[in-house]
Amino acid sequence: MARERVVITGGAGFIGSHLADELVAESDVRLVDSLAAGSPQNVAEAVRAGATLVRRDLLRGDLKPVFRRADIVYHFAANPDVRLGREGPKAHIEQNVLMTYRVLEACRANHVPRVVFASTSTVYGEARTVPTPEDYGPCEPISLYGASKLACESLLSAYAHTYGLQAIVFRMANVVGGRSGHGVVHDLVAKLVRNPKRLEIIGSDPGTSKSYIHIGDVLTGYRDGVEAATEPFTVYNLGSEDAISVRTIADTICRELSLAGVEYAWTGGSGSGRGWVGDVRTMSLAIDRLKATGWQPTMTSEQAVARAAHEAFERKTAGPSRKKVR
Repeated sequence: MARERVVITGGAGFIGSHLADELVAESDVRLVDSLAAGSPQNVAEAVRAGATLVRRDLLRGDLKPVFRRADIVYHFAANPDVRLGREGPKAHIEQNVLMTYRVLEACRANHVPRVVFASTSTVYGEARTVPTPEDYGPCEPISLYGASKLACESLLSAYAHTYGLQAIVFRMANVVGGRSGHGVVHDLVAKLVRNPKRLEIIGSDPGTSKSYIHIGDVLTGYRDGVEAATEPFTVYNLGSEDAISVRTIADTICRELSLAGVEYAWTGGSGSGRGWVGDVRTMSLAIDRLKATGWQPTMTSEQAVARAAHEAFERKTAGPSRKKVR
């Protein structure tokens, strides 16, 4: 059988590069990334195994050649920073909504049959039903990031029903693990590497309560969800089966890095435990739809954070000038 032709936008980023490693042995993989946030180091192994890295800004030029002959497109390219937006929505509108529109237009021109989209739990906003199922509504995001992702989902639904491509959306909890360049685990580990005695934590004690999922469980969730999807437009929640507070995250990281007596310095955030304006206080996803495909998360939120802490620490301290946290 012919090998499946896969295009991954944002392919040199956190999730995209891990997916490339997963698929390259069995598929022809093309990674598309501007490298503004992604790194060639993330995809070095995938490229050695046969993947192609195309440096390209998806907001400019003719994109049709990028997606030519693709069997499936995984669209991960986006501005992932939930905290942006108070100064204006331009970054999220351009890098999320406009970029998704341009990718979909290129897919339509090339008759790409399937597009898989990385969405987010933040589309639900401050949901009144927790754990929150996919059919919860109305979705009322409280951040520009969540709003931009919900707009992208609407475009995908419209293109699926109008032009015949199949769209599969994964609304993800907080994804943690190796190669992550942002988020609470990355930030706290980086701070502890600099100062293992005092840890600044954004928000107020005990912080928000959210679900966390390790990248390994994300990859199997994508595989099983894509294989099972049959409708023109399918939405899956993708997360663990619990939630933990920011304080528990800090405690877990300190324990895993063998640090005792660390002073926690809470910044106060934007009130009610929130780290910033638009930060959702409580998030847990109902994952029954994805579990019905046979998928199961293998880690709790705390276990995912613990593993990610080790991975982030190794990444931060790797190299000839390796530092030790004491």
